[in-house]
Amino acid sequence: MVNWGMIGAIITPNVGGWVGALTMSGKVKQPDGKAWYQTLKKPSWTPPSWLFGPAWTALYSGMGYASYLVYTECGGFTDDAVVPLALYGGQLLLNWSWTPVFFGKQKMGLGLANMLALDAAAAACTYSFYNVDPTTAYFMVPYLGWLSFATCLNYSIWQRNKPKPKM
Repeated sequence: MVNWGMIGAIITPNVGGWVGALTMSGKVKQPDGKAWYQTLKKPSWTPPSWLFGPAWTALYSGMGYASYLVYTECGGFTDDAVVPLALYGGQLLLNWSWTPVFFGKQKMGLGLANMLALDAAAAACTYSFYNVDPTTAYFMVPYLGWLSFATCLNYSIWQRNKPKPKM
């Protein structure tokens, strides 16, 4: 028997990520045709661009499965599920909004502010999930690790590409 609830929980965060990526394609090109992100000064520890898609697919799938575990442990959308699943939804919205801010608006500093709020929201979500079902930590902790790395990367790119002050 197919568990459509679990499949939906896993696919939902991915869909938001895919929509964000698709809506940004074509909007991030410079007049010379180069992708805006490719023109930025980045640290040597920046992962190759091809890695982001598979990494986010795995992370979104893991957090989606964790949300399914919380949902089933709480018996659906019950009073016990309200806080953890609301925190999940909130951090997911912050996650999805980062792409249009950083890439679409090309606002690296605002992207960093968004990322810091996301870090706090994802940590709160992870804590609330863990209190419902400790198994969820296996799926949420890698996400927190990647967010920490992404926050450092966002900060470094922002610092390297700030306009020079006028003398």
